[in-house]
Amino acid sequence: MAKICLSLEGKTLARNVEILNNNRNHIDLAELRVDCLDPDERLHIRRFPEMVDVPIILSIRRSIDGGLYSGGEGSRITMLAKGLAYAEADQRRNFAYVDLEEDLDVPTLEEAARTFGTRIIRSRYNFDGVDSNPEGNIAKLMRAGDEIAKVSMTPRSLDDLIKIYKAAKETKDIRKILHCDGEFGINTKILAEFLGSEISYTSSAIGDITPVELAELYRFRKITKKTKVFAICGYPVNETDSPRFFNAVFDMEQSDAVFLPMPTDSLKSLLLLAEEIGISGIAITVPYKEDILRYLVYKSQDVISIGACNTIIAGRHGWMGYNTDAAAFSDSVLSLIGRKDLRGRKLTIVGAGGIARTIAAEVHRLRGKALILNRTVARARALAEPYRFAWAGLDSNGAKLMEKYSNIIIQASSVGMEGHEDEDVMEFYKFSGREVVIDLVYKPEKTRCLARAEKAGCRIINGQEMLRKGTQFQYTHFMGDEYPPSLISRVKI
Repeated sequence: MAKICLSLEGKTLARNVEILNNNRNHIDLAELRVDCLDPDERLHIRRFPEMVDVPIILSIRRSIDGGLYSGGEGSRITMLAKGLAYAEADQRRNFAYVDLEEDLDVPTLEEAARTFGTRIIRSRYNFDGVDSNPEGNIAKLMRAGDEIAKVSMTPRSLDDLIKIYKAAKETKDIRKILHCDGEFGINTKILAEFLGSEISYTSSAIGDITPVELAELYRFRKITKKTKVFAICGYPVNETDSPRFFNAVFDMEQSDAVFLPMPTDSLKSLLLLAEEIGISGIAITVPYKEDILRYLVYKSQDVISIGACNTIIAGRHGWMGYNTDAAAFSDSVLSLIGRKDLRGRKLTIVGAGGIARTIAAEVHRLRGKALILNRTVARARALAEPYRFAWAGLDSNGAKLMEKYSNIIIQASSVGMEGHEDEDVMEFYKFSGREVVIDLVYKPEKTRCLARAEKAGCRIINGQEMLRKGTQFQYTHFMGDEYPPSLISRVKI
């Protein structure tokens, strides 16, 4: 079974002990990055294994391999030798592994490691993407049958990931570690068992997956090659709460399933990768809710009428598409205003993307009237005309029309989300206090637009409720069963 390894990059041994102890319950071993230590601290690395009583990988990463060691190679080899010297009969006091690069050829060092039971990891690094022939390079790394081949890469696209998963299958009989950095590499750390990768590296670096996330959020130790895989695609997806929601549900139900974030640069590549991995279902987010339609062999009636899809399921003959945003919006807004439909209500919808399409279709189905506003007026018009809705740009003309369509105002663009908190797409409009204002952004909880509406006396709601309902409906499609009522109050999103 794949193991969780914490890469220790502190400047002192004491600091690394502290970092390890803070994560002890979630890791199986750790890597001591000697190159990150202060020069004086490097003199005492031999005693580190007994300081922590956890299997330790000895690693002194050169600058050409992405590390911090810039000294001479002779000095580095001497340091590696000192780390392996004076081996104890109790192997727990020795380094469990030593990481040696593919071009390092020091037979005495290797012999010393083998004599005292220290496993050799033979490594290769590529920070510019993925090797053109990763499976060949994995095989070439193996100098002896007791070594573990490690290829460290930085995938820049889903096409790079496809190469990695294919290489993993073609080298299934080789003991290996496939380590992938960057946002496209996160899923490989979670699915190490799928890849046949013996170790999954984590760290406290910004943007990396942490030991607690890997062990608890993604239930790393319960993942097998039979585990059902689900994902959320889009760009970006780093702020989504869907993995936290679904994995919590899977844990409470004891379902053999995992839900991953999947940054996506190409829908075609995503679906090829999904086939390679065997993904069962995918939540589709911006900017792909409309583009996904041409890849579907089946479209639900909601998808056909709305022209947008946010949930796809792998079927026998291809991908089947559904839209849960529609029901989630209806349930949320009708519950908020205490009505069964929108008859007699006039609404403003700001935006013309996939979610705005869904809302416009639902407003029409629920017999409401709407005004569509968008920066690109042509897109507002294209969305409005099929429903005979009004349309305008985000300008003074739009503000004037909003006065007639102000029972409910729905902000359906991404403006105001985290990273853009100072933006307010409706800054041209002055709230009277009589409007119900819905901003579908849920991070932050209260956008600048919502804060301004609340100050004016408006009833406000963010996108949290719609997101929660939407994910519950997605669960039904993913699992083929109703979302358990007992979990509604127990699992938050």
